[in-house]
Amino acid sequence: MISISETAQEHFVKLLKDQPENTNIRVFVISPGTAQAECGVSYCPPDAVEEDDTKLDFNGFSAMVDTKSAPFLEEATIDFVTDQLGSQLTLKAPNAKMRKVADDAPLQDRIEYVIQSEINPQLASHGGNIMLTELTEEGVAVLQFGGGCNGCAQVDVTLKDGIEKQLLEMFAGEVTGVIDATDHQAGDHSFY
Repeated sequence: MISISETAQEHFVKLLKDQPENTNIRVFVISPGTAQAECGVSYCPPDAVEEDDTKLDFNGFSAMVDTKSAPFLEEATIDFVTDQLGSQLTLKAPNAKMRKVADDAPLQDRIEYVIQSEINPQLASHGGNIMLTELTEEGVAVLQFGGGCNGCAQVDVTLKDGIEKQLLEMFAGEVTGVIDATDHQAGDHSFY
């Protein structure tokens, strides 16, 4: 479920030495399955362990995961990196905003999963996002751009060289094209 690097495990062991005996860590997702999903790690004293928690044993400590967060933490990774700027604990949970879908799920579900787990996080760095509004019988994915993408001069490049290329590769033989249905004319509806 969750992979914790050796350096992160060592970091947690050091942190837990200053906590009461038998304190674990808790890995969780707030608002799982939504665009507002946030992942976190906290201390979990023995009296905070719930009966239905999943217990993951690591070298020198255990990680507790509540039942609501568990499916959204599939393939999550925790790492502890030290460089010239200092040390940083990172938690990456690609399925936090949308539960991973099966390889044989309907095409629309698989496309929406890729949009939420891979494409929108990249667009978010520019304040943008997309959503799938339609999947035609011919396999054309119709997208609606929002946020910083609405009215952006680079939207055609993002669509053709980024999103379309990625979806055509990932869903070869199923997705035949990608089109933008957004009204990008400047006005009150535009982000900028």
